[in-house]
Amino acid sequence: MTAPLIHPSAIVDAGATLGEGSRVWHFSHVCAGAVVGAGCSLGQNVFVANRVVIGDNVRIQNNVSVYDNVTLEDDVFCGPSVVFTNVINPRAAVSRKDEYRDTRVRRGATLGANCTIVCGVTLGEHAFVGAGAVVTRDVPAFALVTGVPARRTGWMSRHGERLELPLHGSAEAVCPATGERYRLDGATCRLLPSAP
Repeated sequence: MTAPLIHPSAIVDAGATLGEGSRVWHFSHVCAGAVVGAGCSLGQNVFVANRVVIGDNVRIQNNVSVYDNVTLEDDVFCGPSVVFTNVINPRAAVSRKDEYRDTRVRRGATLGANCTIVCGVTLGEHAFVGAGAVVTRDVPAFALVTGVPARRTGWMSRHGERLELPLHGSAEAVCPATGERYRLDGATCRLLPSAP
């Protein structure tokens, strides 16, 4: 069993859960109610709020704040300075803590550097958000989204390779790195079972 590693400058409040082998680096803060899985890495200056759940093997790069009502499933990658929100219409003079919207980032998704995830959306398994994109609606599994606001501009494999598929329609493609096969039906991409 490998105990979590907490840098001396980091703050992990009593009551926070840190999984085996997780690492919390310089000047980061994990609040009391947060749940962080095993094998995670929280880079420099990362903030994790009370009502956050982080799965196993999640990588959060420097300068990311993960606010209440955000869930990051296993194997999610958050690039430097990713932005999460939890209120759709904030005002300094109006308390809206009872209006937080849930955001879920499903297994294996990648969030590129400086992208913004507006609250209330779900990013599908192995989705890929390009650097600087602003996500304002749900992102399907395996979709590549880029731009402001983010729009689907392609499809990505589990390995993080671009798939030669149209944006819509019926087609199949092979991951150039792994040989895994993918099927597009309409606007839904799925991994096909491997041959026996």
